[in-house]
Order: sequence, then structure tokens, then C-alpha cells
Amino acid sequence: MNGCVFQFSGHSLTALGSGALWWADRRVLCVSDLHLGKSDRLARRGGLMLPPYETHDTLARLENAIEATNPKTVLCLGDSFDDRAAALSLTQDECLWIARLQAGRRWLWVEGNHDPGPLDFAGSFMAEVSIAGLAFRHIAQAGAAAEVSGHYHPKVQIKAGGRALSRPAFLFNASQLIMPAFGTYTGGLRSSDPALQQILGADMQAILLGTPPRHVPNLAL
Repeated sequence: MNGCVFQFSGHSLTALGSGALWWADRRVLCVSDLHLGKSDRLARRGGLMLPPYETHDTLARLENAIEATNPKTVLCLGDSFDDRAAALSLTQDECLWIARLQAGRRWLWVEGNHDPGPLDFAGSFMAEVSIAGLAFRHIAQAGAAAEVSGHYHPKVQIKAGGRALSRPAFLFNASQLIMPAFGTYTGGLRSSDPALQQILGADMQAILLGTPPRHVPNLAL
């Protein structure tokens, strides 16, 4: 498995190179910010005309993560759809694909700012989820303990070959973990941004996505 094992709030977790989080002891696979249907929303609102393949690519990578881990529970940590209309725009084949991924396992949709409220998909829609002392919600709460969240699409700038590169990353300290965006068409917020610095502070660590994922114990790169 392409992953980096780390300790968080008394639990052993694995940051997968794809951007998914694997909790082996509980057989929970967590992904955040799929933003399915984003190309449809951008076209609908007169924005960039992007090739409408991101939903297929995102679902293919999610399927790979599920096949690699065989989870009992899949937890989608908000902004799974780019908006309500984007969810309705998915093709029948894409909806059936999601249904196949859901078969035989518990599927939890945490509500995000892009997709508040239940949608017409199987699974449970919840404002937040608590499992064995870890709180899963879309947007981090200031000063929260043992919290896993998404929303910010964190990235870290690194230097490689004399160039500055930006890599999606898990960001965390002793009590809060912010997931990278799993969706194909997603931007990101640098770890140096004041919003992330305010949440995670000087003790911020990172695990950069890739093969293999790279743990950065401090961000003085």
C-alpha cells in the first residue's frame, strides 16, 4: 500500500499517496472534497470550459483506494459534489458507479459548504461524525481536539531541482488534521496561508501526496 503511517490523537492512521486517509483499526477510509461535477458547474456559470472527465477520474481513484483497503466504512468529508445541481448532472453510469462502490459497506456523507443537506444518493448524510473519539467534520473548529476536517485543500510549496513546486498535503498538529482535496479539479491553499497557520500553528506537520507520500515533520523546508 502506498502510504505513510503516523500517530494522531492516540490512533495510528495511514495517509495514502492518493489523498485518502486509512484508519486500519476501524477499517475506515476517509476522503475529502471530491467536488464531483465541477466541470458542469463551471460551464453552467460561464466559467472555464474544462474537459468533463474529472468525475470519471475522481471515481476511478476512489475505486482504487477502496480496492486497496477493503474498508467497512467510507467517509466522505464534505464537498463531495460541487453543488446540488452538479450532483443532479451526474450521468446514469456515474450514479451506478457510486452505487457499486457503496455496495456492502457503510457510507457516510458529511455535509460541506458546497453540498449542504441530503442528496438523492444512498448512505447517511450527517453534519459531522464521531468515531472512537475522533471528530470528522468539513470545516475545522478553532481549538478543537482530535478533529479531522477538509475544506481548505491544503498544499505545501517545496523546492526540487532549483524550482518551487506545490504539492497537495495532509496538514496536522497534535490535535487537528486537515485533509487534502481528493477531487481531480481542485485548487489549493498554501500551508503558509494565515487561515491554516491560525488553525495549526507553529507545530504544523505535513505529509505530501505522491509515491511514496513524504512526511515533513516541520514546514521549514
